[in-house]
This record gives sequence, structure tokens and C-alpha cells, in this order.
Amino acid sequence: MNKEVWQLIEVELKTAFNIPVKALNLPGFGGEPIKSEQYDLDTVVQSVADKVNANSIVVGWSLGGLVATRLATMYPDKVAHLILVSSNTQFCEDGTWPGIKGQVLEQFKAQLAKDSKKTIERFLAIQAMGSEHAKGDIKQLKSLLFQAPEPQEGALSAGLDILQNTDLKSEFAKLRCPMNGIFGRLDALVPPAVAAEMANINPQFGYEILPQASHAPFISHRDEFINYLKSTL
Repeated sequence: MNKEVWQLIEVELKTAFNIPVKALNLPGFGGEPIKSEQYDLDTVVQSVADKVNANSIVVGWSLGGLVATRLATMYPDKVAHLILVSSNTQFCEDGTWPGIKGQVLEQFKAQLAKDSKKTIERFLAIQAMGSEHAKGDIKQLKSLLFQAPEPQEGALSAGLDILQNTDLKSEFAKLRCPMNGIFGRLDALVPPAVAAEMANINPQFGYEILPQASHAPFISHRDEFINYLKSTL
């Protein structure tokens, strides 16, 4: 994934809130260089932190939600309001927490080593799975993402490792900044049931589940997405 996915909604966000809006690439995505030999959540957060102003409204989608949550923990002065989009504090299910099966991520890693482009296309298809506009959503995602350079394979593999091995529930529970989440009822990667679980461990977390949306609600349901942000900010 890269920052081009926000292209369709970036202007609307600027207009709706009359504030500067800046989309960021994670290292290894969209042409952003990888500056550290080690690629883990903390090094990604440190890379992003340099580009985030103090008292920002930070929006993180999917893997970006893990980055945003850890950013709020490591650099609380930078995050005035945390917005998580189709994200999870622990992406892998473990019997007590809703998530994606670990074997699915293992399959993606194995396929990535064989055919990265085909694996990316399959991942995009899963992100739109269930959406009533699935074909259109996939087409839009592809047209936006492929405007930027292809992601580095090392970043893709490391990103999957982060999704598979990260558990931020305890630090999410300790956050005291305003927090909100937007989820899709039809999401195949982040079960919408996790929204209530996240609110249970941190009652400051408010959320909305869009009934017809999948994993990319800011693309498939832009108006509802903007309206929810307006109601919370």
C-alpha cells in the first residue's frame, strides 16, 4: 500500500476541516526509502514520526493503524486525536481476540516469495471482498496504488510479519488521547466485532461500523466516512 490510496479523499478532507492534510508512505512503499537495516514496527514509527507535527490528527488505515497506535504511545505530543480505519490492535486471532487466521498471513508470505505482483493483486481483492462495489473498489485501488513505484519485497514481507506478530492491546488500553475507529461490516481482514472489544479495553474509543463497507471504507463509502469524521472531530 502507499499514500496514493488517500488521493480521492484528500481534497475532501481539506475542504471539510479546513486544515492541512498530509498523506505519508511507510518505508519501502510508494518509493519511500528504507533507511534502517532493521524493519520492525518501532523503526517504521520512528521514520513516520519525523514527518508528523505536534498535536496532529493521525489517521491510520489497516497496518497504518498499528503504526498510528504505536506513534501515540511513543510520541504522545504528536497525536492529539487518533483515528483507526479498518485496523486492529492485534491482527491475528488467538481464540480470545477477533482477527485474521495466522495461516492466511503465512500463505501470503509464501506466495509473496513466488510471485509478488500476483500476491498484491490477491491482497487487493481480499480488501474489497464483501463490498457491494467490490469490482469498482478493486479497480480504484489498483489505479491509485500503481501510480507509485512498486513496494519493495522486503517491506511487504516485513509488513506481513508486523501484522502477524504485533499485539498492542495493552498500550492501546493506556492511551488517553481522543480515539475513534471506522470499520466495515463486510471486512474480511478485520472482523467488525473487534470494534467492541477495543472499546471494552479502552472506553474512550468510539467507533462506527459501516454496514455495506469492506476493508477500504474511505474509497467505497466516502460520504459516510467524511460524515463520521465530522461528527467526531
